[in-house]
Amino acid sequence: MATANVSPGRATVNGFMVPRMTPGPSVAHRKSCTYAGGMLEIRFAHDGDAATILAFVRALAEYEKMPHAVEVDEATLSAQLRSPAPPFECLLAEDAGRAVGFALIFHTYSTWRGRRGIWLEDLFVLPDQRRNGVGRALLDRVLSLAKERRCGRVEWSVLDWNQPAIDFYRGYGADLLEEWRICRMSL
Repeated sequence: MATANVSPGRATVNGFMVPRMTPGPSVAHRKSCTYAGGMLEIRFAHDGDAATILAFVRALAEYEKMPHAVEVDEATLSAQLRSPAPPFECLLAEDAGRAVGFALIFHTYSTWRGRRGIWLEDLFVLPDQRRNGVGRALLDRVLSLAKERRCGRVEWSVLDWNQPAIDFYRGYGADLLEEWRICRMSL
C-alpha cells in the first residue's frame, strides 16, 4: 500500500518526493475541472516534470509490489519528453500546484479498426486523493484525447488482484477482456 506524506508545496509517496508542479509550456494543453477536493487542472507534462513523473512511476511500482522493476531515471524521462517524437505523453493532475495523479499514454494501431488507439500504460492517484474523482478526471481526459484524435479505442491492463482498480474500471464502463493474455519478451 502506498503511503503519502503531504506538506505545502510538496508531497512524498513511499519516500519519493513529488515536487510542486512547474508551469507547463502552453495553456492550450490544460483542462480544468471540479472534483471532490476542489479545482483540478490536468495538463500535459514537459521535460521539467521528469522528477514528478518518476516519483509517480516509483509509487505505482511500490503499490504493485514491483519496486525493483523500475529502471528508468529522471534524465531519461526528461530527454524522451524533449525529443522530436516522444515515445509517450503524460497527463498530470494538479490541485493548487500540487501533483496528485498522472496518466502515461502512447499510441497503438488496430489492424481490425484501421485506426490508431491509445494505450494507457499507467494511471496513478496519490492515496490521499483517491475516491475524490481524480482518477475519473484523468481517464475522462484520456478518452477525450482519443476522440479528438479519432482513435478507435483506449486499452490498458490491470493486475488481477487489484480489485479497487477493477471495480473502478468496471464502474466506468470498461470491458475486461478475460479471454486475452498479455505476452512480453524483455530485451
